[in-house]
Amino acid sequence: MPKVDLAVLYEDNHVLVLNKPAGLPTMGVAADQESLLERARQYIKHRYQKPGNVYLGAMSRLDAPVSGVLLFARTSKAAARLTAQFVAHTVDKTYWAIVAGEVAPASGRLVGFVKKDERHRKMHWTATAQDGAQEARLNYQVKKSTPLGTLVEVMLETGRKHQIRLQLAHEGWPVVGDRKYGSRAEFPLGIALHSRRLVFTHPTRDDRIEVVAPLPASWAKARLE
Repeated sequence: MPKVDLAVLYEDNHVLVLNKPAGLPTMGVAADQESLLERARQYIKHRYQKPGNVYLGAMSRLDAPVSGVLLFARTSKAAARLTAQFVAHTVDKTYWAIVAGEVAPASGRLVGFVKKDERHRKMHWTATAQDGAQEARLNYQVKKSTPLGTLVEVMLETGRKHQIRLQLAHEGWPVVGDRKYGSRAEFPLGIALHSRRLVFTHPTRDDRIEVVAPLPASWAKARLE
């Protein structure tokens, strides 16, 4: 059996939860490029000796330079029920970010609108609902100062593309290593943004599942674990 490099955080017949490494796209890449989704499909195929195509639905995405928890559905029924939870905002998503700049106040809520810039493959912040802009909301809390910058815990209310990166940068707190949104600091691999914790209701049971993703080696100098 070929080895498939995956960090499995939780697994059963209905869901698969992985710790995504920085630098690997979640999905949506050319056929000759690697993605976490394809690695996960190969893992399921070989682990359970499944013939033919393997069904696996990504319930959300992380940007390629971001690490951390990602949830996949192993059946279409599980996918439909998990999607309903995301739509109803009953899935709790917590991120850790190390940022530059003085974060003040130490906690708060950021609300604005984000708009795609397809030409430059990035997002723009706007205070109003311009054409094509989507509302973006998050809550944040400073956790501690680290040798790399300030550790901020972020709780998403909406899940827009590049939302955390853009909203923190707009406040003057770019994520360390995120040159796309103004960081001038180096980071060993990817950027200092990690999907730390995910809580969801199991698609076939009533119990809540909490999954916490260990920090990657690239965060070692932050001295958090």
